[in-house]
Amino acid sequence: MLTVAFLQNLMNIKALLNRISAEEARVQDARFLAPCVLGGQVRVRVARLVQTFTPEPGDFEGWGVFQPVDSRRASFVEEASLPQVSEYLSRLPALRVRLVRPLRGQTWLAYPANESDMIQRLGAARPIVAHLVTDGAPFEQVIAHGGGSVWWFAYEDRRADPRHAEEMRSAVRAVTMPADLRFAGLTPEMRTAYAMAAEAAAGFEALARQRRAERARRGDAERLGAALAFAGGDLQEFRDRGDYWVVDWNTRDGERHTSAIAKSDLTVVSSGICLSDRDSDFDLQSLVGVMERRDDSYW
Repeated sequence: MLTVAFLQNLMNIKALLNRISAEEARVQDARFLAPCVLGGQVRVRVARLVQTFTPEPGDFEGWGVFQPVDSRRASFVEEASLPQVSEYLSRLPALRVRLVRPLRGQTWLAYPANESDMIQRLGAARPIVAHLVTDGAPFEQVIAHGGGSVWWFAYEDRRADPRHAEEMRSAVRAVTMPADLRFAGLTPEMRTAYAMAAEAAAGFEALARQRRAERARRGDAERLGAALAFAGGDLQEFRDRGDYWVVDWNTRDGERHTSAIAKSDLTVVSSGICLSDRDSDFDLQSLVGVMERRDDSYW
């Protein structure tokens, strides 16, 4: 037996469905404003439900006015005006971000200009993807509207100092490593954005490898030089041979020697003179004394 409450709920559901159908029918006859990314879809809210359409033509990217063709397709009518776009964006939260680099078409990677502000409002500081960036350049600070994973470019942030973006662009052209970036007004957020751009910039990876190799070689030279200097020797040059170095060095009297030295513990692989198969009993430091006393010993 059907209860009054059940019948009432059934009537409410039918009324809701009828209202949604009426709204959908109204949308079919109405034009709507929507942002459209390249190869994406456009959406319109109908009775608190989102209806999705595939735009035609499929190569349009920008803010457009669309007319539904059927329940799945909508045709592009015209580009939206600036007042229409501004009104649309004004209903969404705004965020100051710094553009990093283009990803595809008018879609850019960006980073918050103020991490604390983003953490306070959105719970975390993280890169975002900004869509429909029609007038932007790397490292410019702009205003984006949206939320979650969807953000739309609005306009250039007039509060930002344009010299900062130019300093960063000049540093990219000079292939300046992120750790070496220096200029007045540099913030941690700017350095992070610059590092993100450097990861994808041509030349940076090769330079980074070169810099790492140079730092490693300087460290090796300091290690070898310190061991020799402690015993009175002097490092001249060395060559990498995998597990060991071929080291050219001088004793106090200026006599030149060439020895093979293990990288792991600086033990002697080959002294360059006959040590009766006892080379490995010595390290680079003790080898200096052996060389200086060899005329007075049994070596």
